[in-house]
Amino acid sequence: MRAAIIVAGGTGERFGRAGGKQLATVAGRPLLAWSVRAFDLAPEIDAIVVVADPDRLDDYADAVSSSKLIAVVAGGVTRQDSVEAGLAALPASAQIVAIHDGARPLVTPECIAYAFRVLDAHPGMAGVVVGHPMVDTVKSVDSRTPDLIETTPPRETLWVAQTPQVFRVSALRDAYARAKREDFGATDDSTLVEHAGGRVMLVRGIGANVKVTVPEDLAMVEGVLARRATGGGSR
Repeated sequence: MRAAIIVAGGTGERFGRAGGKQLATVAGRPLLAWSVRAFDLAPEIDAIVVVADPDRLDDYADAVSSSKLIAVVAGGVTRQDSVEAGLAALPASAQIVAIHDGARPLVTPECIAYAFRVLDAHPGMAGVVVGHPMVDTVKSVDSRTPDLIETTPPRETLWVAQTPQVFRVSALRDAYARAKREDFGATDDSTLVEHAGGRVMLVRGIGANVKVTVPEDLAMVEGVLARRATGGGSR
């Protein structure tokens, strides 16, 4: 079995709007529903777990519609806690799982399928991360003096990591168990797998796969969805 965990457990404090971003209406649907829809349409996915705000589980369940949805579970204090709750809800038969941010509503079934195909083609890999090469120059600063530049790493070696991130379930569970033992935290799942010794590949995703953070992002998302509805492509 191949599954997806869609992480929507945050309160959306930076979004600055009552109710948070996951249930904000975009092109006639809740934001979260667009993310779920992409995985629902992806033939590679057999089951979907949504991790939601513990105080609004019913609202989140009402917001999504998918024949593949098997559970809406309460998220935790951190993103790691939330993904761990999603992993606990997976069927025992799940062998590969995609982790996706619910606030990335522009992901496409084709992007999801590509990540799964790459992982299938590389049996020695623990996972595949969707992203894109860095186009801006990046500066590394002194942690004690944040406005002082320490180094300028070559951007040719840098990528921006996005989701979905697709993993072999056994490797991801092992990574989470090790992170808990060592009290190791990270901002994405790939970092945990890398920390545990797993090899992870990067694949180039679609340009529009943005993460909604502030209300102003909704207009851009609506514009992309409108272009797609009229045959304007996935980007």
